[in-house]
Amino acid sequence: MAHSVVPGLFSFYAVTVAKRQEIPATNKGSGYRQNWRQMFQAQTPRSDLGYAINLAELIFHATVRHIRKSHGNAFIGLMMNIMQAMLFVAIFYLMFSILGLRSAALRGDFLLYVMSGIFLFMTHTKAMGSVVGAEGPTAPMMQHAPMNTVISITSAALSSLYIQLLSAFVILLIYYTVVGGFIIAKPVGAMAMFLLAWFSGVAVGMILLAAKPWAPGFVTIASTVYARANMIASGKMFVANTLTPQMLAMFSWNPLFHAIDQERGYVFVNYTPHNSSYQYVLYVSLVLIMIGLMGEFYTRKHASQSWGARS
Repeated sequence: MAHSVVPGLFSFYAVTVAKRQEIPATNKGSGYRQNWRQMFQAQTPRSDLGYAINLAELIFHATVRHIRKSHGNAFIGLMMNIMQAMLFVAIFYLMFSILGLRSAALRGDFLLYVMSGIFLFMTHTKAMGSVVGAEGPTAPMMQHAPMNTVISITSAALSSLYIQLLSAFVILLIYYTVVGGFIIAKPVGAMAMFLLAWFSGVAVGMILLAAKPWAPGFVTIASTVYARANMIASGKMFVANTLTPQMLAMFSWNPLFHAIDQERGYVFVNYTPHNSSYQYVLYVSLVLIMIGLMGEFYTRKHASQSWGARS
C-alpha cells in the first residue's frame, strides 16, 4: 500500500500537465492563470472535511513508507527494535546486579523498574532521531504538490511511536507470560507518560530539524551527543527522590528525567515522585514545538537546492 504513494503523485502530476497543454496558446496572462488555478483546484477536495481526509490519507501512506524504509520486511524491522530493547534491559539488569545496586531501586519488580526507564528512553531518543531524519523542504519528494514538510514530519513521528509502542507491548507480553504476571498500579497514567516522552522527543527533534539545513554537520553531532548524554541524564538508572539537591540540579533540566520519574510513580504503588513534574515536560515540549515550527517555516521559505551542492 505504501508503494502506491509515489505512482499516485506522478499520475496526479501527469494529468495536470496534460490538461495544461490542452489550453490554447493564445490564452495568456490572467486568463491563463485563472484556468490553471481552476484545474488545480479541481484535483483537490473543496471542503474542510475533504482536506482533512486527504491529509490523513497522505500521512498514513507516508507513515507506512517511513516504517518500511529501515527494512524491507516490516516483521524483521520490528524484531530488530525488540531485540535492541531487550539487549538494553539485559545490560542494565546485569550492571545493577554486578554493582550491587538492586537494593537502591524501588521496592517491587526490579525488571519492571528497569524497563520503565529503558522504554521511555528509547521512545524519546527514537522520536528525536526520526524527526531529525525527516525529509526537508529540498528533498525530491517535496517537488510533488500533495507532499509537504508537515506530512513528512508527522509521518516520521508516528512511525517511531508505532514501532516503540508495539515493541514495548510485545516485550511486556513476553515478560508477563514468563513470570506469571505483574501489576502496574496506574496503567493509564503510565501510558500518558510514555506518550509524553515521545512528544518531548518530537519537540527536541523539531528544533534540530529546523537548524539542519543551515548547519547539517552541527545538527548531526548535537543529536548524537544529546542521545548519548541521555544515557545518564535521563535518570533511568536511579530514582529522583534519592538524589541530593546538588545532584538534582544537574538532571532537572531534562524533560525525559521528569517523564521517567513520573512514569515510575504510576507504575509502582509504593513510589510517589516529589522532585519531578509532568507539567514541566508538557510545557517545555510545547515551547520547543512552537519554536521548531517557526524555525521550520523560516527555513522552508529560504531553503535552496544549492545548499546541498558540492563542487
